[in-house]
Amino acid sequence: MADTGTAVGAAPDLSEPARAILERLRAELGDALVEHGSALGALVVRVAPDAWRRAAEVCKERLGCDYLSFVSAIDWMPAPSAAEEGSGDTSSPVQPKEMTFGVAGSAGRFQVFAHVESTHRPRWGVTLKTDVDADDPRAESWVPVYPGADWHERETWEMFGIVFDGHPALRHLYLPAEFEGHPLRKDFPLLAREVKPWPGLVDVEPMPGESADDGEGGADA
Repeated sequence: MADTGTAVGAAPDLSEPARAILERLRAELGDALVEHGSALGALVVRVAPDAWRRAAEVCKERLGCDYLSFVSAIDWMPAPSAAEEGSGDTSSPVQPKEMTFGVAGSAGRFQVFAHVESTHRPRWGVTLKTDVDADDPRAESWVPVYPGADWHERETWEMFGIVFDGHPALRHLYLPAEFEGHPLRKDFPLLAREVKPWPGLVDVEPMPGESADDGEGGADA
């Protein structure tokens, strides 16, 4: 299980490589390192928004993390349940009623996060995240540091509506230019849920050869 966020002055239950990375990040970023935590011994660090690109530079140039695994975003807002919307469907997974934040915490609803690691040092990597203003969602682009961030930031912009300042060309990957909304935000309406309730626990379609009135035992052999 993941640990909760930890004050900067303390060390969570980290592996030795993760501890070494944390100490180097502390030395380079100072107060811009807001909070840190661990997930199965791996390091997760939250940095101030104005130090987001600087954190990428430190990871690549000082720590030797030459591989960018991904850049994406998190929407901590609880997903609306179908039951609350009046459909009567209780088969979807239970959602929290209030925003709860994961490892290393959050200042609000949206965050950008990324994972980098070394291709030549085993277990040498870190996940970084930073807070994003819900009213003006934007973050510094990592493309000048990790060119491979180009595609990931375009996807994050398209799906979450987060603008990456300094990105060379934010443009759609999957959706038509006239599409309105951001499908990975928790408040985006799910058409599939409106058309048909989530299958599984409530409405189970009968097996071939079994009528809807048959019991759970299935059709006779």
